[in-house]
Amino acid sequence: MERPLCFFWRLKAPEMTGTSDFSEDQIEAGRKLFTQPWQFVRGAPDLIHLPPDDRPEIAFAGRSNVGKSSLINALVGQLKLARASNTPGRTQELNFFSIPITTLYLVDMPGYGFAEAPKAKVKAWNKVLRGYLAGRRTLLRVFVLIDARHGIKDTDEDILQLLDTAAVSYQAVLTKADKISKSALEKVIAETKVALAKHPAAFPDVIATSAEKGGGVDILRAEIARLIASAGR
Repeated sequence: MERPLCFFWRLKAPEMTGTSDFSEDQIEAGRKLFTQPWQFVRGAPDLIHLPPDDRPEIAFAGRSNVGKSSLINALVGQLKLARASNTPGRTQELNFFSIPITTLYLVDMPGYGFAEAPKAKVKAWNKVLRGYLAGRRTLLRVFVLIDARHGIKDTDEDILQLLDTAAVSYQAVLTKADKISKSALEKVIAETKVALAKHPAAFPDVIATSAEKGGGVDILRAEIARLIASAGR
C-alpha cells in the first residue's frame, strides 16, 4: 500500500523540493519565527498607503482560490489572520502582517485570474502591482502559489512575466498537494521546474505544501527564516 502523502513529505521532502540543505536548526528557526503572535498591520489599496519600506518583506501571490489565505494561516498557526474574500477576485489590497519583536512583513497580495473582476479595476490594480514590485527595495522574494492539481496556467504565466520584468526573485509553492497522488505530485513538481527554468527571476526549487495536512509547511517556514537571516535580520 502506498504510504500516505503527508508521511511521504516528512520522509522525502528534501528530495521532492530540492531543500536537502536545511538543517534541524534551520527548521527550528522557521518554527520559532512563525509561532510568534503575528498580527494584521494594514491593507494598502494603492502605493500611497504602503507602510515604510524599513524592513524585509516576503510576499505571497496566486490565483483566486489557490489556497493562499489558508497557507498563510497554516504558516503562522492561526485560523483567521489572512481572510479570504467571500467573492474571489474582489479583494484589491496588499495586506501586511508583522510581529512586534521582529523586523519583517508578510504581504498577502490579491488573488488574480478571476474573470468576474471588472476590467477597469483589474487594469488599475495591475498598475499598483507593477509599482509595488518595481519600487519595493526591501522585497526579498515573492512566493507564487500554484494549485498542485492544475500546475502552471496562463494566468500564472502573466504574473511570472511581470516578476521577471520587475527583476523580483520568486519561488513556486504548490498548494493542495494532499489532493493528488504521490506520483502525480512528482510529475507536477518536475513540470513546474521545467517551466520555471525559462524565467530568469525564478528560484529553481519548488516547495509542495498542504495547508490542511501541514505537509511542507516546515520547509516553507525554514526557507523564509533563511531569507531573513541572509538579509542580516
